[in-house]
Order: sequence, then structure tokens, then C-alpha cells
Amino acid sequence: MTLPLLVFYGIGTILGAGIYVLVGKVAGEAGMYTPFSFMLAALLAGFSAFSYAELAARYPKSAGEAVYIEKGFGIQKLSVLVGLMIVTVGIVSVAALAHGFAGYLKVFFDLSSVWVITVLVLIIGAICAWGIAQSVILASVLTIVEVIGLLIILYVGKEAFIILPEKLPVMLPPTDSVVWLGIFMGSFVAFYAYLGFEDIVNVAEEAINPVKNIPMAIVISLIVTTVFYILISLVAVILIAPHELSASDAPLAMLFEKVTGQSPVIITIISLISVVNGALVQVIMASRVLYGMSNQQWLPEKIGKINPVTHTPVNATLLITVLILIFALILPLLSLAKITSFITLLIFMLINVALIKIKLTKKYYTGFTVPIWVPVTGGISTFVFVFYLLVNII
Repeated sequence: MTLPLLVFYGIGTILGAGIYVLVGKVAGEAGMYTPFSFMLAALLAGFSAFSYAELAARYPKSAGEAVYIEKGFGIQKLSVLVGLMIVTVGIVSVAALAHGFAGYLKVFFDLSSVWVITVLVLIIGAICAWGIAQSVILASVLTIVEVIGLLIILYVGKEAFIILPEKLPVMLPPTDSVVWLGIFMGSFVAFYAYLGFEDIVNVAEEAINPVKNIPMAIVISLIVTTVFYILISLVAVILIAPHELSASDAPLAMLFEKVTGQSPVIITIISLISVVNGALVQVIMASRVLYGMSNQQWLPEKIGKINPVTHTPVNATLLITVLILIFALILPLLSLAKITSFITLLIFMLINVALIKIKLTKKYYTGFTVPIWVPVTGGISTFVFVFYLLVNII
């Protein structure tokens, strides 16, 4: 995997996991202040992204997070726990995306969500078992389609930027604590839409020059997707009432139809492609984490066994596929997104602390590095966010 493929891989999974499915759900929490929720989520993700970039350069291994925890804390059981948490995030994330796919498909066909989700997950599992090169090339092509879809939305919704100055007074949040609670809860959901940059580290062993290219791919992917998220969320809440957005399972298709007066065929197809892409990359990631942990002898050898024909961890991919089906058929979309965000925040907090310990104890390192205040800020911000959410949810 070259740098361009890594970037497409990262952008594809971030976009696929986010804006096409969740912009309406974020609007339901934050209302007209939805862009602030995305900004806050981007800031929260950004510190951890740079911490990941340094750790990926130091230790370019599959099962990246589990390896980073082992290097930072030296506790194998904690490493295994974090690795399994990463796998859980991938599983639950794809389950959420499968719900998003079923929602967009209803624009065309009134099919049973159970059957749609089942067939989709099985097809994605088969593609991932087929081969990494084929999977990533397909993901790159789908990512280009995703970006085109977002550009179409920005073009048809360009009126929003014209009326933005008159809408600005109602889009700037007051100091009211209730308003900011909504923004924070919105950013909690929006945080899910930034997941994906960390997946890049788990294909390090299949990347060309990972010490240089993995950090660059992480940073580029996060910047590109943040710009898209803020622009799309602005257009969405300016042109459609937030409560209407939150009620839709296909928010961007609804936006296209309302603005243009045309059937949202094109944008719905692109949305379906985007969701498939996000799910595809998550399955690749989760199976590679299981492979990496098996390779480290932290899990049974059979789980990470490489198939001699496909050169992929088929057993791990099959296990992931079955678990995705179970979660997708049991839990609704918003619950899946919140579970994913919460677990990931906990992982990010541990990753930042691990980097702090590594930087303090293993100082002889000359590769990509970030100032120590980056993981410190990342660790504190994720801890505060988790604590705030626990207090307000429980």
C-alpha cells in the first residue's frame, strides 16, 4: 500500500462512517449548532490523531493499539483488552453502517432491514477474505465516489453560503448550559464520524515505508474529512430544519431532494457506496487486529492463520463477520454509534497516556514526533469528555 492508497483508505473509512449516515442524528442533539459539534469532535480527535501518528512511526505493526499499550505500560493483559476493544469498535461500527445502508436503500426498495443487513455484511466479509490488494483498491475507488457525492451536495446547497451571514446570529451558541449540553452530546455522536484515521495503523505491515507514510496518511485524512464535515453540516442545518434532518434515515438524500426538487437517485446511490466503503475498511481493520494479536501469541494461533490462497486471515474475517451480524440485528443505529464513540474515547485516552510514558522513558528516537503537550492534551480532553458524558448520561 502506497501513501495515496493509505490516504484513500483513511478518508474512505472516516467519510463512510460519518457524514452520510449521522449528520441528521447530530442535528437532533445540537440543532442549529451542529457545525460546532463537528468542530469540537474534530479537535478532540485531532490530538489523538497526532499521538497515533508518532506511535505508528515508532511501532509499524498490525494490532497497532495493542502493541502501543504493551510498549507503554508493559501489561500484556491490558494490551489484549485494548486490542479486543478495538475489534469491538470495528464490529459495532460496521453494524451501525449496515443500518445506514438499509435506511438509504429504502429510498428505492421497501425491503426488510434484516435481509438487507444480512446480505450486505456477508458480501463485505467475502470481499475482505478475498484479498487485501483487491479490498483496498476497491475501497479507493469507492472513496473517490464518496468525495464526488459530497461535492454534489455542496454544489446544490451553495445557497446556504449566500444566506449564512443572516443565519449566523442563530448559529452562534449562547453561554446557556443546556445549549452546550446539546452541543457536547452532538459532538459525542459526531465523534463517531471521525473514526477511521486510527484504522490506518493496523495495515502498517502491508504498507510501503510505513514509518513515513502512516503518519502522513493519518494527518491528511483527518484534515480533508474535517473540512467536508463542517461545510456539509453548515449546508444541512441552514437549508433543512434540524428536527427534519434527525427524523431521516437518509439525511443527505432528503437534502438533495428538497433543494433540487429532483429524485435523489444519484446521491442515494453514492450514499450507499459510501456506507459500503466505510464498512469494508472497518472489517479489514478488525480482522488485521485479530491477526496481529494472534501473531503476538495473545490469541489462539488459529484465529490469525493466513490462508495460502488469498493471503488473508480468513478465520479472523469470518469471526468478525458473524459478530457484526449479531450486533446489527440486535441494536439500533444511534445506540451502536454511541457505544462505538464511548469505547473509542477510552482507547484514545489510554493511547495518549501510553505515548506520554514512552516519550519519557524511551527518548532515543529520531522519527516522526510530536511535542509532549499533544498526548497530554489528548489524554486530558478525552478523560474530561468521558467523565462529562458519564455524569450527564447516568
